[in-house]
Amino acid sequence: MMHQNGRRKLNRKSSHRKAMLRNQVIHLITFGHLVTTKPRIKEVQRLAEKVITIARVGNEFNARRRALSLLPYKHEALLKLFNEVAPRYVDRQGGYTRVIPLGRRISDTAPMARLEWV
Repeated sequence: MMHQNGRRKLNRKSSHRKAMLRNQVIHLITFGHLVTTKPRIKEVQRLAEKVITIARVGNEFNARRRALSLLPYKHEALLKLFNEVAPRYVDRQGGYTRVIPLGRRISDTAPMARLEWV
């Protein structure tokens, strides 16, 4: 039973799932939007909201260290997060991203969605 378990497994092992979600958050920070399946978008959205909440406090050592532990792959994405993305949401209490449904994919009828910054 999976009672009170809020995470989706996405048919991946935990290490692969963690790396995949990190890479997709980095893509969202770098390009400003992400198009993939809806369950994957929901998990990426959770991680992206946490990263923005950490980065909102500003360019402090502890905030930068915590964000680096969540996004260790690309230093450029971390710089863009702290310099461009997070300052837009300093006065916002939450809800930094929006999900736009795109219908179903033709090949396997998977529900597609687009994640972007508000």
